[in-house]
Amino acid sequence: MTSLLPDSLAETLLADARRDGIEKYVVGALITDEGGRVLLLRRRADDFLGGLWELPSGGVEPGERLVDALCREVLEETGLTVTQVTGHAGSFDYASRSGRRTRQFTFALTARATGPITLTEHDDAAWAEPGDLPAVSDETRALLADRPAR
Repeated sequence: MTSLLPDSLAETLLADARRDGIEKYVVGALITDEGGRVLLLRRRADDFLGGLWELPSGGVEPGERLVDALCREVLEETGLTVTQVTGHAGSFDYASRSGRRTRQFTFALTARATGPITLTEHDDAAWAEPGDLPAVSDETRALLADRPAR
């Protein structure tokens, strides 16, 4: 995998989060298809924030690099293999199910293929137009609205 995520950027993002009192780190993946649609996954109804659509995302393990967590989570949640991280798309903070202050670092990336999607933790996947999103969090909606037009 080619990474355009310099270690210095990752360290700056983590240092800022520590300074801000963030207790948990999550990585999110902004994956687009050839038409510019964004891959969203729907949380299972019985899960925390059930029914909400989100970007593929997941927790960073202690000692794990952000880019490694990103590749692992994308593979685990979608079956897709990351080929390149093309940049930091934005970050947002929220309270986790346990109430911990959490920051999601979202990165734009390319994958070897855009399908098939193999779900393990969600009950549906969809490619959505950024201007016509299903029920996503306000943070995800704002992050996608800030994307440059294709």
